[in-house]
Order: sequence, then structure tokens, then C-alpha cells
Amino acid sequence: MTEFVTAMSIFRRQPWSLWWIQFRRFARIEIRRNLFTRRAWWIYFLAFVPAVIILIHLLVDTHRGMDMSEDTQVLAGIVQLYYVRLGIFFGCLGIFSRLIRGEMIERSLHYYLLSPVRRELILLVKFFAGAVSAVVLFGGAVLADFVLMYAAYGAAGREYIAQGQGLGQIEAYLLITVLACLGYGSLFLLLSLMFRNPMPGALLLWGWEAINPVMPSLLQKFSVASYLRHLMPVSVPAEGIFALLTVETEPVSAWVAVLGLLALIALVLVYSCYRMRRLEIRYITD
Repeated sequence: MTEFVTAMSIFRRQPWSLWWIQFRRFARIEIRRNLFTRRAWWIYFLAFVPAVIILIHLLVDTHRGMDMSEDTQVLAGIVQLYYVRLGIFFGCLGIFSRLIRGEMIERSLHYYLLSPVRRELILLVKFFAGAVSAVVLFGGAVLADFVLMYAAYGAAGREYIAQGQGLGQIEAYLLITVLACLGYGSLFLLLSLMFRNPMPGALLLWGWEAINPVMPSLLQKFSVASYLRHLMPVSVPAEGIFALLTVETEPVSAWVAVLGLLALIALVLVYSCYRMRRLEIRYITD
């Protein structure tokens, strides 16, 4: 009981209002740097290239003989096979690996480290800004894909979105997008703290995510995509040799998958804060 009272006393004495002001000001700066820079053009491309392709089909193809369920399956494949495994993965690599390692290369991170701000706060601000940037880009792109996919069906498409299964599907896809940005972002932020060049580690992570469905069920838990797979409103079955090698795991409820992934993200961020506290910059070698 005494330890609890002491801990609460220490908690109340912390300068929370100052930290909140610093957090907001740094976050605005970092979000602008992530979204409104010429170097982010290729991340915009990764996010919106499916929407451009769908728009071209919308303008050229009249959808004669097409079934709405077929397009629903196509959209599920875009989210599960493109965004989760490619677009969001490499988009977050570009955003989050630059937050620490990129500024070390540009010799600008020391300005933050020399300011009267806790290093843990700097890291959390950068993670928050990167997450907001990724969610805005890829969440907006997924929403655009969804709207364009059903726009060709006119009133039937609007009814499917508003009164049918469409509303639940887009909510699930947006939740998957947010969790994917948070999960991959936290991992890439940690890699940028641990290695001078995070690219080899990112490629290993990409390979692990790719082969994860064929791994034993216990090892599948150490993967972002494995948690997101349980949240998919429309399943995309594996084909070819992967259908033979895929290990089917016990289905879990959505809230268990969400809490499991959030716990993994929290663990990565805690260790990242520890690494940030011990970070040393040697511009002669870095």
C-alpha cells in the first residue's frame, strides 16, 4: 500500500501539462514534414495507385456482366495482398525509418536531443506523427478504393454501402489499415534505432511476413499480418503451392486480435524508448 501511494505521488508531480504542450508543438512540425515534402511522392504513389487503376476501369469498363460479389473479392485482395503486404509495409518503411535514422544522416537530430525535452517524448511524438501521416494517406486511399469500386453500380452500389454489408466491410478495412500502420511503423522505428541501415532488417521482416502463413501457429503470433488476417471481413483463399503449405490456425475474435497487436506495438515502443535513452550520435561514423 505504501509503494502504491508513493508511486501515485510521483505520478502527480510529473509536469504533464508541459509535456502535453511539447507533444502538440513537435507533432505539428513532424506531421507537416512527413506529408508535405517532395520526398514523400513515392509514398503517395504506393497509397493511391490502386485507386487510379480502379478509376481507369470505372471510366473505360461499363461493368457489363460483372457481379458485385466479384468486385468485393477483388477489393479484399487489394487490401490483404497489396496494402498489408506491400503498400503499407514499404510506405511505413519510408516514413518511420526517416524519423530517427534519416535525421541522423541529415545531421539534424541533435537539435531535438539538445532541447529540454525528454527523449522518450521525442520518440513518441515522432511515432505519433508518422502514424498520423501513414493513416491519413493509406486510410484515405483505401476509402477511395472502396467508393470507386462500387460507384459503377449506381444506386445498387450506394445501397450496398449504406444498408448492406459494405459499411461493415469499410469499417473493418479502415481498422486493418490503422493497425497495419501502427504495427509496421513501430517495428521500423525500432529498426532505425538499432541499425545504421534499417533496409536489411526491413527486408528480413518482409520475408518473415511473407512466409508467416506457412509457419507453425505459435510462430505466426510474432507477425503483424497474422493478427490482421483475423480481422478481414472477406477472406482471400491461398492458391497454388501456398494453399498446400498454409497452416490454418484457430480463428480468434476481433477484439482478441486487436488487443494482441496493440500489446505487441506497446512492447516494441517501450523497448524503443529504452533504446532512445541510450542513443548516442557520432557524426564521424554515422
